[in-house]
Amino acid sequence: MADLSHSESSLHLAFTGWEALFVRRTHLSIPRSSMIRVEVLSGWTSEVLGVRNGLAISGFLKVGTFTHPRGTKRLVVMKRGEPLLRIVLRGRVAGGEFDELLISSPHSVELARGLHGASAS
Repeated sequence: MADLSHSESSLHLAFTGWEALFVRRTHLSIPRSSMIRVEVLSGWTSEVLGVRNGLAISGFLKVGTFTHPRGTKRLVVMKRGEPLLRIVLRGRVAGGEFDELLISSPHSVELARGLHGASAS
């Protein structure tokens, strides 16, 4: 799955070769100042994500961008069985590319703690 790290100013995501095909990038940096909320979900979310541009293997894996019918645009790299990091961003209204990130990582709890100073959780 995606490799996540953070610095004082940003969250950094690096995508594996096959993930990069579906998210259409090899890396992404998100400024901490654009994060509104960071939370950890125990696992897979069953909420409707919307129209997909990427890969979805029902109940196991979702990778790509998803646009909800209400307009929320999400970058998603989710794998069943791993904690899910949900990062709500200031969004496209504020000039960003996404409104939300949903990223599975076995290190979600530690990452959320590290990012907690940038947002309310």
